[in-house]
Amino acid sequence: MKTLISLISLIAFLPTIVFAEIKYSGSAALEQRYFIQDALYPQQERANLSVYFSPELYTKFNDGNDSILFKGFYRFDQQDAERTHADIREFKWIHSGNEWQIQTGISKVFWGQTESLHLVDIVNQTDGVESIDGEDKLGQPMVAFSLFKDWGNTTVFVLPYFRERTFSGNDGRLRPPLPVDTDNPIYESKDEEKNLDWAIRWQHTLGDWEVGLSYFDGTSRDPDFVLNTNELLKTSLRPFYPQIQQVGIDVLALMGGWTIKFEGIQRKVMEQDFAAFVGGFEYSFVGLFDGIYDVNWLMEYQYDDRDNLTNVIAQNDLMIGTRLVFNDIDGTQILAGIVQDLDYSNVRSGFVEASSRINNNWKWRLDAWLFSSDEPADPSYVLRRDDYVQFSLEYYF
Repeated sequence: MKTLISLISLIAFLPTIVFAEIKYSGSAALEQRYFIQDALYPQQERANLSVYFSPELYTKFNDGNDSILFKGFYRFDQQDAERTHADIREFKWIHSGNEWQIQTGISKVFWGQTESLHLVDIVNQTDGVESIDGEDKLGQPMVAFSLFKDWGNTTVFVLPYFRERTFSGNDGRLRPPLPVDTDNPIYESKDEEKNLDWAIRWQHTLGDWEVGLSYFDGTSRDPDFVLNTNELLKTSLRPFYPQIQQVGIDVLALMGGWTIKFEGIQRKVMEQDFAAFVGGFEYSFVGLFDGIYDVNWLMEYQYDDRDNLTNVIAQNDLMIGTRLVFNDIDGTQILAGIVQDLDYSNVRSGFVEASSRINNNWKWRLDAWLFSSDEPADPSYVLRRDDYVQFSLEYYF
């Protein structure tokens, strides 16, 4: 009913939209990824070139109380047909009142505070073919109502349609040993992808503290996998999406040069309850050695109390990293870190993220991921030959 009312209101404003100013922007990039080691499977290559195009359109009308935002995305990948894909990241109408706001359409929402893992960020589905860190998300159909008060900001989300996770194909790297059959997912809900999910989040700032509380009820964005053999005796993995209920909390505290970060969840799935959290700090050295550089040190601990850890990478891990900020006109930054599994001394991963502007329109970016895993029981074992370095040349317009 709310969606119908929103669409009727939008139609009523169409004459105003026609004469509104439309702002056009976006980005495009050429990315070269090189895998340091030979692949585990013969059809995989070590070098891979891809390009993406991400246009944005924005307009506002009705004295600024209404706006429409569109963000598209398309990637073409040289090797992996599954990584060549298009998505509407956002296409939403926003109407703002005095102390409230309603959004209708396809949108992206981010919850969370920590650097190494985002436990409470559950509304949008992960775009699994984009990057290994899980920070790229698919657009989520939703209606969201927000209330802004002195006691905090509260948003209720109605999520009428579920987006399945994307996975690399047989020719792609960073994939499990068996192909994922994305054409035949399994749902616990009888309504499958049309199950009506919902969520609510309250966020408030209290002095140097920022606190968020959230609740989600619906289809899990993290699939399990069911082994399947077809009539041709070919084996694959079918994604299984159970129903879950999740309570989350995220906290950020600023204490001088210290930034304290924490995320924790309690989730019920298939009559099983489990808890997980990630927490730590970031300490800033401003003007190191009386210079212009800032150096931040990061440390976060990741914990998950599930007994079955076949799909859980961050179960008892420690992340240590550093962020170097050059404070130059080009915004040059370097982030590097290592995540050590505390259960298996021979399981760890490392990452590097560096970027800088070339001019007002161009930017370069360097990303690298290194994996070390000699333990078959650990989920990261499937990535043991997928160390890679990626250089990107990005254009913003």
